[in-house]
Amino acid sequence: MSATRPYSPGDHGPESGDVPAPGGRQVRTLSLAGASGIVPLARDFSRDALHEWGWLPAPSADRRAAAEDVLLVVSELVTNACLHAEGPDMLTVSLDNKVLRIEVADHGAGQPEPRTPHRAGRPGGHGMFIVQRLCLDWGVVRTPGVAGKTVWAELGSPA
Repeated sequence: MSATRPYSPGDHGPESGDVPAPGGRQVRTLSLAGASGIVPLARDFSRDALHEWGWLPAPSADRRAAAEDVLLVVSELVTNACLHAEGPDMLTVSLDNKVLRIEVADHGAGQPEPRTPHRAGRPGGHGMFIVQRLCLDWGVVRTPGVAGKTVWAELGSPA
């Protein structure tokens, strides 16, 4: 986890859809507050973004695996917000050059961490370990005086 690179979650724009961003960055946001079936909704939304950005349909096994990694990280971050933070408020997926960034905002006060020591045979508690293993970097952004946080993760674009 990056403790030295305080990324800002940025503007979330409208509740859903593409948001023009400077420098060719592509951003999609989805409001999840009060929604039902949140994890499948977040995965479908992210899958649609991957289609629009040319990650899917994947012409090779490596590209298909990269897209599946993105969907798995989305699932893990959204599930963690459901289990530990009273549910997510917003999902943001953005693509800037060759880095795809996932952000999940919630009202929780907790700090996500990979369970240590990680025990593969123990049920549950693998979410942040998976995120840590699949991502280039991840972290948490908090705004002083505002309840909640944004958990973000970045993955590299397939070659």
